[in-house]
Amino acid sequence: MAAKDYYKILGVSKSAESSEIKKAFRNMAMKYHPDRHKGDKRAEEKFKEVNEAYAVLSDPKKRKQYDMFGAEGFHQRFSQDDIFRNIDLGNIFKDMGFGGEDIFSQFFGTRRQGSSRPPFGQQGSGFDSKFDFNNRFRQGYMNQPTKGTDLDYELSLSLEEAASGGEKQVVYRGGKEKKEIKVKIPSGIADGQKLRLAGKGLSDIPGLPAGDLFLNIKIQNHPVFKREGNDLFTEKEIKFSEAVLGTYLDIPTMSRNKKMKIPAGTQSNTRMRLKGQGMPVFRGKGNGDLYIKLIISVPKKLTKAQKKLMQDMAKTGI
Repeated sequence: MAAKDYYKILGVSKSAESSEIKKAFRNMAMKYHPDRHKGDKRAEEKFKEVNEAYAVLSDPKKRKQYDMFGAEGFHQRFSQDDIFRNIDLGNIFKDMGFGGEDIFSQFFGTRRQGSSRPPFGQQGSGFDSKFDFNNRFRQGYMNQPTKGTDLDYELSLSLEEAASGGEKQVVYRGGKEKKEIKVKIPSGIADGQKLRLAGKGLSDIPGLPAGDLFLNIKIQNHPVFKREGNDLFTEKEIKFSEAVLGTYLDIPTMSRNKKMKIPAGTQSNTRMRLKGQGMPVFRGKGNGDLYIKLIISVPKKLTKAQKKLMQDMAKTGI
């Protein structure tokens, strides 16, 4: 699927609210609706693009993925079936005064029995059929199914597995059968992304290829690191004396410990950075960064000698 700028198609900014997106969609859909452009293929394509753009930007989860990965990255991860899932465009067009099924009569060259409206760009009668507006879009504007049923599976990964990538054994149920496959995990994959395995779904339609298997990635919480994009965040306690005098600390990373210099006079909550020690860039080059928040540890109990030293320091103004 070619990458498309959905914001540009609807003529809205990336910060547009849902009400603004809906209003823009209704205006564009009215403008390019096939009832107003008989036989105009360009208007027909624009109408399809407008519907596709609204299907993504009106869904908070899809919009978040689109904003995160950009137009090209989004279309590498989401099929047309994903785009039109869980959205009822038919009712919207009915509210606008158009028939949801009549739209399909115009686009797909078919019409329901008893309809007086001829197919879009054609004359003559069609055949009796019931249409589901959403299913037609999800099937890529086809009149008939082209493959079996797709399957969704949640694949849980540790942060280490997401960082290193590699092969993972996946066991899932395809209909009545339990299936087992090896999946190649790209390094840097993020929570909420999808992997599509063509032909690994159900082969429930005789004579047609099996559907696809979509792996929904779920990254487990990590005891040390918190991930934001390609960057990692962690906290490290240091002694009061280390903060005052400076020191070197061993900082854990996703691969091995790294030495980091702590300058003298470091304040509590200071954030330091280890460049390139974050997560790998998904299907790209380089790594994000690792940020370390330094917390000065204050002892709850002191020995007599320590207490005497602190009292002496206090007398000097420290």
